[in-house]
Amino acid sequence: MSALEQEKIYTINDIYALPDKERAELIDGRIYYMAPPTRKHQRIVGELFATIREYINSNRGTCEINISPFAVFLNEDDTNYVEPDLCVICDPDKLTDKGCFGAPDWIIEVVSPGNRRMDYYTKLFKYRTASVKEYWIVDDERNLVIVYDFQNNSAANFTFSDDIPVCIYPEFHINLSSLNI
Repeated sequence: MSALEQEKIYTINDIYALPDKERAELIDGRIYYMAPPTRKHQRIVGELFATIREYINSNRGTCEINISPFAVFLNEDDTNYVEPDLCVICDPDKLTDKGCFGAPDWIIEVVSPGNRRMDYYTKLFKYRTASVKEYWIVDDERNLVIVYDFQNNSAANFTFSDDIPVCIYPEFHINLSSLNI
C-alpha cells in the first residue's frame, strides 16, 4: 500500500512570491488564480464604490470602503487571503498599510464568468465562517443581487431595478439600474 500524496498547503508568502501582475487569492491554504476583470465588471465595481463612499462621507460615517486589489487577511492567519471587489470596514483597528486583518463588515463580489463558483460557494462559506456581517453577490448576467445578512441569518434576492437595502446601514438602499453601468 502506498502513502497518499499530501496536497501542498500554501501561505501568504506564496501569494507575495507570485510574479508581478499575477493575482491570486488564498483560501484555507489553496491558491485560486484570478483572471483580469472585464470592463463591465469594473464599471459596476466603480459605480458601487462611488455610491457607497458618497453615502459614508455624506453621513460622516467612520467606516472605510476599499476597492480591489485590497488585501483582506480573513482569519488573521497565513492561509487565508482574499481581494474582494469591495469591502467596508468599520473597525479601524483591523486596518494597516497592508490591508484588513480580520473580517470586513460588508463584502461585495461582482461575478465574472470564471469566478462564479468561487463567489457563490467557496467565498460564501468562507465569509460566513469568518464573521463577515453582510455579503452581496452581484451577478450581471442574471440581473441578480443576492444579499446575505449573516448577523440575522437571512438571505434575499433582488434585481438590478430593486431598491436593495444595506443591512449594516438600515436607512441606505442601492438601486443598480440608477447607476451608470
